[in-house]
Amino acid sequence: MATLPQSAVNLGNGVAFVQQPSLTWRVNQETGRIQGEITGIDAVKQAVDIILNVERFRWQIYKPYSGVRWAGLLGQDPGYVASELQRRIAEALTMDDRVRGISDFSYTASGNALSASFTVNTVYGETQTTVEVNVA
Repeated sequence: MATLPQSAVNLGNGVAFVQQPSLTWRVNQETGRIQGEITGIDAVKQAVDIILNVERFRWQIYKPYSGVRWAGLLGQDPGYVASELQRRIAEALTMDDRVRGISDFSYTASGNALSASFTVNTVYGETQTTVEVNVA
């Protein structure tokens, strides 16, 4: 009797990884309803929007690696918040295999708010987005 499982699959020739389509449900922001399907850069834009609006580790409906960790930024120096924000956003977005990274990160601090804009580099092209954080 064999102690290891037996299989007819031969992995000696290597494994081919196939990119799956990015087809997903389209969420209509005005009505809050799901309407149709989207793919490509539009699907990635929607995923980026969702990732940036979910607090990481807070909601059990999302996987632990989904979302941005916003906690710990309140009351900190704007320079620290900007650098930490850039790192956290890049870490959160690159969990999606369609996102290659972020670039052109810039921020402005005005009163209690820090507004950051950046370019999301995806396999479908680039898209510009902004995020605002309350620092006080």
